[in-house]
Amino acid sequence: MRSFLFVPGDSVRKFESAGKTAADALILDLEDSIAPEGKVAARGMTRQMLDERNPEQKIYIRINALDTDLSLGDLAVVMPGRPDGVVLPKCAGATDVNKLSLYLDAFEAAFGIAEGTTRIVTVATESARAVIKLMDFENMSPRLWGMMWGAEDLAASLGASRNRSDGRFHSPFVLARDLCLIAAAAAGVVAIDTIATDIDDLDSLRAEAVEARKDGFLAKAVIHPKHVDIVNAAFTPTDEEFAWSERVVAAFAGNPSGVVKMDGKMLDKPHLRAAEKILALRGR
Repeated sequence: MRSFLFVPGDSVRKFESAGKTAADALILDLEDSIAPEGKVAARGMTRQMLDERNPEQKIYIRINALDTDLSLGDLAVVMPGRPDGVVLPKCAGATDVNKLSLYLDAFEAAFGIAEGTTRIVTVATESARAVIKLMDFENMSPRLWGMMWGAEDLAASLGASRNRSDGRFHSPFVLARDLCLIAAAAAGVVAIDTIATDIDDLDSLRAEAVEARKDGFLAKAVIHPKHVDIVNAAFTPTDEEFAWSERVVAAFAGNPSGVVKMDGKMLDKPHLRAAEKILALRGR
């Protein structure tokens, strides 16, 4: 998956609009986009949206954080709708992931959902403590599918007056981004780049998405439908990349040495692994 489009869990209109986009997944949000007095009503609306989903799109639910009294209530209402996954905000390491996984075990059993099929995506950098815990992935639930970084809540946690200037993140936020990428790779899960907050600056969005993919992110979160096609294009390998990857794999086939020469350059196993990853994206 390349694009995760956030949709407020209380807006049927925005959900219907999002369902017409090419977003690979929608994140129906019960957390930040919902006012406190609207939390309970949003659960029922989100449940209805699950019943009316576009079968071509995955549906994830961002529940409220585990340190609130809302997360279990969120899950009790939405899990009968069989979401593909749950997005866990304010996550601080394996303890939080494993706690959510236990909740999902119970709800899957209660509603006749195949055990272990509901994925978990964490929003992994929303506090200073969360950033410190990024490397805490040992013994993590196998439900963990992806790790997303974000800069808005982190700014408040750090006491920063802003997180970027002239379209570039300041150094503490670049550090959080890079640690999230490294932690996701170490855990063997998908690294998801953060949203672009300037809805109308499509050139900056494109540059940000291209840079993220070059660095190793495999997907990006977005907050507006017009961002979807740009992000999908940035995270889709080109025909030239696929052709190069096929040639690399063919060159290594049956070669026990681990080193081959192609186009006058020496290639070794890291090049093969890179080519295999690109080819694996063809069918996603």
